[in-house]
Amino acid sequence: MARLTKSELLRSVEHAFQAGGWSVLYLTKAGEHPARYRITKNGESSFTVKVFIWNISHGGGSARSASEYRIQITGINPMQFIPEVGGKTLILGYWQQEEVFAGFDVRFHSGLLGSSPSIQISEDALVSANQNRFSTHRKETGELTVAFQPDFIGTYAQNLEPLHDVGSIRTEVLVLSNMTKDPQAISDEVIELSFSEPRRYAITQTKRALRSLSFADRVLTAYGHQCAICGIQLRLIDGAHILPVSEASSTDETSNGVALCAIHHRAYDNSLLTFDENYKVHLNSERTQELKRSGREGKLKEFESALPAVIHLPPNQSDRPKREYVVAANLLRGWHL
Repeated sequence: MARLTKSELLRSVEHAFQAGGWSVLYLTKAGEHPARYRITKNGESSFTVKVFIWNISHGGGSARSASEYRIQITGINPMQFIPEVGGKTLILGYWQQEEVFAGFDVRFHSGLLGSSPSIQISEDALVSANQNRFSTHRKETGELTVAFQPDFIGTYAQNLEPLHDVGSIRTEVLVLSNMTKDPQAISDEVIELSFSEPRRYAITQTKRALRSLSFADRVLTAYGHQCAICGIQLRLIDGAHILPVSEASSTDETSNGVALCAIHHRAYDNSLLTFDENYKVHLNSERTQELKRSGREGKLKEFESALPAVIHLPPNQSDRPKREYVVAANLLRGWHL
């Protein structure tokens, strides 16, 4: 497999942020390395990142472990990482074969790097990230390296320092490692007891992101990455909870999810439309009248005429919306069907 060019590597970073729902604003020219971006999500979370990235390759050589992979640091002048003031500095590797990133702690690599420097990560961590979305590897130096699938990059960047700081406490490393394999197995109470205060929030956010991304994966796969209302794909689809996560009886079962494009997700959450336990689609007449009274009914006829009689369903019956979730969600949103 051919090695990616620097421009291709940076595009993989940009696409990764976008896959996680983040918008990317260029602060440097496209393809310039290191790259600087302004990353924003939902108009709330926003920060600047400086990105250094190289291909991940096998360590090679008889003196090295067969399980060692690495990035070979080239093209920086001087050979030194300069942190982003007031932002995040990401040192990344990309393993194209499995579409997995590795993140390294800039604080361990901020000095002069020598004539032919490389930074290592274990094959186990990369494979585990491919299987579980997120994995860690503690090196003998105490550096905690992090491997992750592309759509996790925003959570990694947000919680960069606290995640890497876990490497200094072996007991925390163990709990975090267990959490990467099964986020639901580690309760918030366990996090409270196991992690020092500066890291608890980051670990809790990481756990929630892992659960959310796992749920979205299953829902989108079940629906073939198509909106259940309009059938569009184009990587514009969300895995939406039917019964919101804020409700005590909500679950991360695939049958409590439905794939919706951004427009129909917003319309569903705002009760402009819904579907019932027989999967029939309904438009909210009260809301449409409100739109007409306020002069905001533009394209309403086209919107209504494009609605299907019933939502598109996954072929696997066990993945289809469960009646109890649909009924409870509709009552919660004020529907009387």
